[in-house]
Amino acid sequence: MAKKKAVRARAVPKGKLAEGGVAADLTEAERDLVSHMEQGWRLETDSLGGNPVLRSLKDDEVIRPLSANRSTVEALERRRLIVWGKGREPLTVSWRMTK
Repeated sequence: MAKKKAVRARAVPKGKLAEGGVAADLTEAERDLVSHMEQGWRLETDSLGGNPVLRSLKDDEVIRPLSANRSTVEALERRRLIVWGKGREPLTVSWRMTK
């Protein structure tokens, strides 16, 4: 018997926007961070870009995304989805979405 080749169908073509305006070619961790930022959360890291946390703008609640790390933040910055901003504390960076 000949083996059938598995073919993956993309729900959204590469480069197009998936639900919520998030690009489909992002990894799951990147999509998670961007979608949280679109819903009113602020991404904060240390001055080197590590230890990312999401802070709610409404009630100042803080969550730590388990799948995100420094390389996730660097990838979003390389794609120009987020830009460097000034943090609340001296060694904290607050990232914001680009338009």
